[in-house]
Amino acid sequence: MTEVELLVDSVYATLLDRIVDGRLAPGSALSVPALALELGVSRSPVRESVQRLVAEGVAVTVAHTGARVATVSLADLDEVLRVREVLDGLAAAEATAVVDADGLTRLEELLDAGERAVRGPVDPAGDAALDLRFHALLRELSGNATLAETLRRLEVRAHLFGAGLWADQRHRELAVAEHRGIVAAVAAGDVAAARARAGAHVAALAVRMRRAAR
Repeated sequence: MTEVELLVDSVYATLLDRIVDGRLAPGSALSVPALALELGVSRSPVRESVQRLVAEGVAVTVAHTGARVATVSLADLDEVLRVREVLDGLAAAEATAVVDADGLTRLEELLDAGERAVRGPVDPAGDAALDLRFHALLRELSGNATLAETLRRLEVRAHLFGAGLWADQRHRELAVAEHRGIVAAVAAGDVAAARARAGAHVAALAVRMRRAAR
């Protein structure tokens, strides 16, 4: 990978982090000149990163005003989470079938980090990042690259709507407990339970998001 490609990836990751944790809320402008100045880079990697976000449905281009962070409606969210409920279950099932000791250790380490975070002060950015890392690792461990990429895009779209949930202590505790249940099933080699618990986690998340939107 060239230095230019690495820079684009870095800028993209920075923008995505800010979108996921709510620092760039839905509807926020993604001004290439302003972001380039803020990040201390040229406009080119910022422009490419914004275009990538648009291509992934995380941002939209608005006529005469430029790119903005996408806004997700409740109807959009329902569609995304119904698909995720099935595919997250599939990812957990496939991971359970092939996971090794190293993979289980990595999952346990992320769970421990999540539990430590929940015992500390509310940190929406940190919690969102840990949640993304947990689900990304589970997808990675499935060994199914197509499934992993599909779920990555869907998860980011869900986080566009749900960033505010991480300010709720009860949600933080429930999310970590549900993650713990998934990993317990994976560690036990119980494919059916892993699938069911991962799907139930997404279904419960959908309920919490709908309640928060009221």
